[in-house]
Amino acid sequence: MNKEERKKRFKSLSSIERQELILTKMKSLGIEVGSGIPNKKYDNTEVIELIHIANCFPELREKIKNI
Repeated sequence: MNKEERKKRFKSLSSIERQELILTKMKSLGIEVGSGIPNKKYDNTEVIELIHIANCFPELREKIKNI
């Protein structure tokens, strides 16, 4: 499945289905809900900026996938 097909499939899912998919992916990567930095509040712009930064560095994306 290419990138566009994945986007199309994701957008076709209901909100509940998206949440389940994301939680399943997190669990497979060993990430627990709420496992961020204690007492840290994340705002949307900060998260989006971090995603953009990670997309600029393929080696960083690979490290994140292997965590």
